[in-house]
Amino acid sequence: MKVVTEELRFSTKGEIDLVDITSEVEEIVERSGIKEGQVLVFVPGATGAVVTIEHEKGLLEDFKRILKEIVPKGAGYKHDIIDNNAHSHLRATLLGPSLVLPVVDGKVVRGIWQQIFFVELDVRPRRRKLVVQVMGY
Repeated sequence: MKVVTEELRFSTKGEIDLVDITSEVEEIVERSGIKEGQVLVFVPGATGAVVTIEHEKGLLEDFKRILKEIVPKGAGYKHDIIDNNAHSHLRATLLGPSLVLPVVDGKVVRGIWQQIFFVELDVRPRRRKLVVQVMGY
């Protein structure tokens, strides 16, 4: 089995910034030369997440709204005493720090409307690093 690991680096605008990383992940898979296997996208950090969602303006706004409704900012969380971003950590925990997608015939398998997004959940703009690891044959 072959394993290829690369990093994606980019800046975000802060809470709740959605960054479409689909093409970057697909380029890494293509460069890897792996034809059959899986690609892992992982966020090393406690206030970021990786999801798949359709890249449609209304849906992305709906996604932001629902995150704010499910885990509202300033709802008396104990962690806010430390750095006032408990909602960021809680939202990240619900969404998850990683995503695994199949690689078939050298291509990432995803639905026609399914893009890969990094979700910035911290309250401030950040410089982010994602680990993309392609495994297979």
